[in-house]
Amino acid sequence: MSKFKSFLQRKGVDMTWKAYFVDALGAMALGLFASLLIGTIFQTLGDKTGIEAFVTIAKYAKAATGAAIAVAIAYKLKCEGLVLFSAIAVGIAGNELGGPMGAYVAVIVAAELGKIVYKETQVDILVTPAVVIISGVLMAYAVGAPIQKVMTALGTFIENATQMQPFLMGKMLMDLGFKPGKQMGEIIKQSFELQLDGKIKNAEEAIAWVQSQTKERL
Repeated sequence: MSKFKSFLQRKGVDMTWKAYFVDALGAMALGLFASLLIGTIFQTLGDKTGIEAFVTIAKYAKAATGAAIAVAIAYKLKCEGLVLFSAIAVGIAGNELGGPMGAYVAVIVAAELGKIVYKETQVDILVTPAVVIISGVLMAYAVGAPIQKVMTALGTFIENATQMQPFLMGKMLMDLGFKPGKQMGEIIKQSFELQLDGKIKNAEEAIAWVQSQTKERL
């Protein structure tokens, strides 16, 4: 075991939380900013000003998202030569199959395996790119679809949560005879919690729930 650890250390493989979830994620953010985000900014400029050159720049910047993520992560993980260059193909595949997070996972796996075999054979110019690209693309295929589903579901949930408003509003309670105060706030809060749980599906059900609560208290 100590020999294996020594081997990994010699190859620059740092299997730690910091390396993968701090350094690599931070690098991915830089890669995103240098491609997708800056491309989005140029796209907005092009749409607002009507300057076609900005739209063209945006197109190419966004297209480089996977490659930019790969280079950023591989560089941060201290990959050299063929490992770094081969990671570009992995980033493109990962981003295509699973978005930025798909590229993130695929590049980390491919980069670390690439570092392990780098300069270990006499045909390194073939072995290293093959190991990096094959392992990375296979990983992208394995995790791409699940990650894409999770990220899509998460995005939908966040969007719905930010747009969702309580069915039961203060004015509705005042129309039912309630006076502004702590009791009204508590009723709205409880109603919204039931709404989030799916137990209240519209304003009519919210009002019916309030009326039933009122009768119970009477």
